[in-house]
Amino acid sequence: MTKTLPPERVRFADEAKTALAIDWRDGHVSTYPLAYLRGWCPCAGCQGHGAVHSFHEGGEARLASLRQVGAYALALAFKDGHDDGIYTWDRLREMCPCAACGGALAGTPEGVAEPPRP
Repeated sequence: MTKTLPPERVRFADEAKTALAIDWRDGHVSTYPLAYLRGWCPCAGCQGHGAVHSFHEGGEARLASLRQVGAYALALAFKDGHDDGIYTWDRLREMCPCAACGGALAGTPEGVAEPPRP
């Protein structure tokens, strides 16, 4: 059961389309560089079936498409063909790399979670 409600809006955070911004219903805005999302892809191919997840470098961090999955998640398809990751709203909220939310997930390489520069 989802605890986090679907956001008000999902959009690109910058003109270069290198990051997604999620406007949550509580007023918080999370900005996720695509390299951060690609590295933390939640699919079984990237994370296996265990409880411990880790950052995986590599792959192309550009989106081919994104779509909402039911009322609980976002599916991201990357231009390198990797399209198995389904990011639940709960997981995306936990992953928020902003300082107010505690910063990037432990194990994220330095600079990967930095928001795009205007």
